[in-house]
Amino acid sequence: MNIGVIGYGRRMGSVVDKVLQQDPSVRVSAIVDVNRAGVEARVAEKGWEGITYYDKVDEMLAAEHMDGVMVGTRCTLHTPMALKVLEKGLPLYLEKPVATHMADLLKLKAASERSRSPVVVSFPLRATSLVQLVKEIVDSGKIGTVEHVQAVNNVPYGRVYFQNWYRDEAETGGLFLQKATHDFDYIQAVLRQKPVAVCAMTSKQVFKGNKPAGLKCVDCSDNRTCLESTVTFKDDIEPTWQYCCYAEDTGNEDSGSALIRYESGMHVSYSQNFFIRKGAAQRGARFMGYKGTVDFDFYTGVVKVHMHHTSRVETYELAPGGNHFGGDDLLAANFAELLHGRGESISNLSDGLVSAQLCIKAQQSAKTGMFQTLDWQL
Repeated sequence: MNIGVIGYGRRMGSVVDKVLQQDPSVRVSAIVDVNRAGVEARVAEKGWEGITYYDKVDEMLAAEHMDGVMVGTRCTLHTPMALKVLEKGLPLYLEKPVATHMADLLKLKAASERSRSPVVVSFPLRATSLVQLVKEIVDSGKIGTVEHVQAVNNVPYGRVYFQNWYRDEAETGGLFLQKATHDFDYIQAVLRQKPVAVCAMTSKQVFKGNKPAGLKCVDCSDNRTCLESTVTFKDDIEPTWQYCCYAEDTGNEDSGSALIRYESGMHVSYSQNFFIRKGAAQRGARFMGYKGTVDFDFYTGVVKVHMHHTSRVETYELAPGGNHFGGDDLLAANFAELLHGRGESISNLSDGLVSAQLCIKAQQSAKTGMFQTLDWQL
């Protein structure tokens, strides 16, 4: 099975490796990437052979016989590249977010209705054993109907969104689209209810300042004392995160919260933060019914069920997974099956459209201070 890759960056490189591990019959036959020299060097280290490199996506799609395509470009190109693949009817693995604004979301929806392509959207959290266990507990009726959800994502590596290319809000669309898109999706996977409106608020209280635009840590006079310096390479700082997060050109909020109203009348509260560190990391949710509450945390791997009318508490401890808590492996296996024409996507384009719209509307709400209604024509 031959696959083409559009945008072979760090993230997509990891996912491609997992697809090949899941199914040895799959091979990469073609790659398009703006950093062709860098990609060729990385591929050479892997020992892969017979790969054709293209400068343009249209050229690759016209010349190659492929069984599927994986898209891992920067965010604003996810929709344009997906449209090209959908037109060919090929199985598609699409990085999140599927779109960064409503116009692209509408184009993607229309194209999906014309296409026969099965699509796997990169939402690995919904596939993790943790979320699947929570879903099993909710579906069993043990805690009753879910009437409220409280979710949180305190990101211990948040500096990447201010020191790397992610600092460009024009590219990311803001951090709801970068992080909350995963969380909104796994919540949807558990609830399977219809969101109808969202309101949100963001703030930028820490990663702001008056350092010169474009300043890199290596050139800063404070690089030996700054807690965010990449020069000292301490904690979780990576050398590629090179820009000053206190410069005047840093984008992105450093915390944000959203309220999502559902058709049933219940609501979800969600909050994310990007300046906490170390043991303050937390990512998970509480699903509350009248009979009981189930909560979990990805970082601890613990799921607890608290019964409301007895003293009973059930605790489940799940072994930690790999990337994205084990979800990447399952999505890779799912995509490999689709390449062979078997099974169905466990994270399809409709899921991607719902999550992206929630994030885009949340960002609009934060800017306008008003509730935003979801468009269910999407």
